[in-house]
Amino acid sequence: MTVKQVAAYLQVNEKKVYGLVQEGKIPATKLTGKWLFPRDLVDQWLLESSHGGLLTDRIVIAGSDDPLLFRAITQVATSLQSRALISYTATGSQLGLALLASRRADVCGIHWGPAAESYQRHPALLRQFVQAGEWALVRLYRREQGLLASPGLWSAGDGIEGLFRRDVRWVERQEGAGSQRFLRELIAQHDFDPADRRITGRASTEREAASLIAMGHAEVGPGIRASASEFGLDFIPIGWEAFDLALHRGIFFRSLFQQLLDYLRGNDCQRQVKMLGGYDLSELGTLIWTGGD
Repeated sequence: MTVKQVAAYLQVNEKKVYGLVQEGKIPATKLTGKWLFPRDLVDQWLLESSHGGLLTDRIVIAGSDDPLLFRAITQVATSLQSRALISYTATGSQLGLALLASRRADVCGIHWGPAAESYQRHPALLRQFVQAGEWALVRLYRREQGLLASPGLWSAGDGIEGLFRRDVRWVERQEGAGSQRFLRELIAQHDFDPADRRITGRASTEREAASLIAMGHAEVGPGIRASASEFGLDFIPIGWEAFDLALHRGIFFRSLFQQLLDYLRGNDCQRQVKMLGGYDLSELGTLIWTGGD
């Protein structure tokens, strides 16, 4: 629909439509200098708005990959059967935020550097989007970040620089992934030359990176301890990071979202944490930032 058509559809004047576009509230795209509005997305936006963002039958989660979150979502979805839909698409932190901004996702998992700096870094990452004023940031847990490696490739007595030899095969993550950002900071800290790495694989998720190493297509890559545990790989710890969920503020009160947090607090999840390793859930569910801050 054009501006004129969507104004008539919403029964508002065209100035109001332009205002909604500038505030990033209504789904729109600009083509050849003109604003266009996909009718299906406008209808979805109307539905969300009319319920105050409190729909109880679905949640779409995008953003960073995480083995524990994947397991939790699978268990909650299984328990709900056909009564509701909770879905998870691992896209990486930055693409997930873009999907959140366009209202194609309700929640986005992010991690962007060391845990100690997450209270500054994560809100700064969100503020790049005009829609962030409507968002909140909820802490899920801390994760142990580092390098995934083929069994026997590295021992504690070896220096980290040994992994940057030309004969060591690397799997690389995509731009915009938190793990790639973590690796970049590691390289800068040790003054390595990133061009020294021999890249033999590329992965768009934590688990894809781990699987490429497990299948022998690469020998080392960035990732978390839990991914190493899943695929029987060695793990070289580098530090701890925060894994947070960015979401539209109303989503926090949806029963589906609260069910997900309840599962993560439960005994079954605690058993998963012990099995995977590398998680600290002491801040689970803490609201650490809102768009008005």
